[in-house]
Amino acid sequence: MATTDSETLKAAVRETYGRIASGRTPAGCCSGSGCCAPAPGSTSDGIGYSDEECQSVPEGADLGLGCGNPQALADLRAGERVLDLGSGAGFDAFLAARQVGPTGFVIGVDMTAEMVARGRANLLKTDSKNVEFRLGEIEHLPVADASVEVIMSNCVINLSTDKPAAFREAFRVLAPGGRLAIADIVALSEIPIAIRNDLEAYAGCVAGAGLVPDLVRMLTEAGFNDVVVDVPERHERVENAEQDLRAGDFIASALIRATKPSAEQSREVQCRQWN
Repeated sequence: MATTDSETLKAAVRETYGRIASGRTPAGCCSGSGCCAPAPGSTSDGIGYSDEECQSVPEGADLGLGCGNPQALADLRAGERVLDLGSGAGFDAFLAARQVGPTGFVIGVDMTAEMVARGRANLLKTDSKNVEFRLGEIEHLPVADASVEVIMSNCVINLSTDKPAAFREAFRVLAPGGRLAIADIVALSEIPIAIRNDLEAYAGCVAGAGLVPDLVRMLTEAGFNDVVVDVPERHERVENAEQDLRAGDFIASALIRATKPSAEQSREVQCRQWN
């Protein structure tokens, strides 16, 4: 069976999330696919945010599209510059802006124009001066080299049709010593090609999930250190007859962290290579 080309998959994702942003399709975790198992360290709702956090963002910013809380890994500090990959209506970006404070800054990037418009509309509901939303693809970020200290992402990397490129771009825009904090859907065993090619399953955060060893390899090859993919002991099989996942074909939400080598570490590597 031929593999669905990346442009077709990308168009399906953009169309799905454009409908959600404009209210034409009900929002919900992973577009209603039911794929979001509780992430490690999450609260009882399976996502990992406190009621206070959920109530602190502008109305309409929380579309319920996440699969974990990347900020649990990010350890955000006052004054830091943060990039949110696939920022949607701005939920994680607004929370991050509270943590980094007025001396910090948060950039949200999303490839769906309707989502960027919704994020900007939500920003107008606040007095925040340290948040900005940009239209762009995570494989081609509209962000300068080494310009952010932290990159977050929530249930978006699985939607990328070129994950190595997305990780290379993340590495490029991170400053030396910068941190990567991702909540995402991962595959625990190989997903059948019929599911990989299913446009609804792809846009629903199922078909594009990467195998854990592959994700570790991609991050390492992009240049990251200290790569950890934390998968909960309890995970769930997708129960959807239309997607026809067989027993043993599992996906789960996971927390992924990695760091970009510091300038000193990079110099040490170069010295070893020269010697």
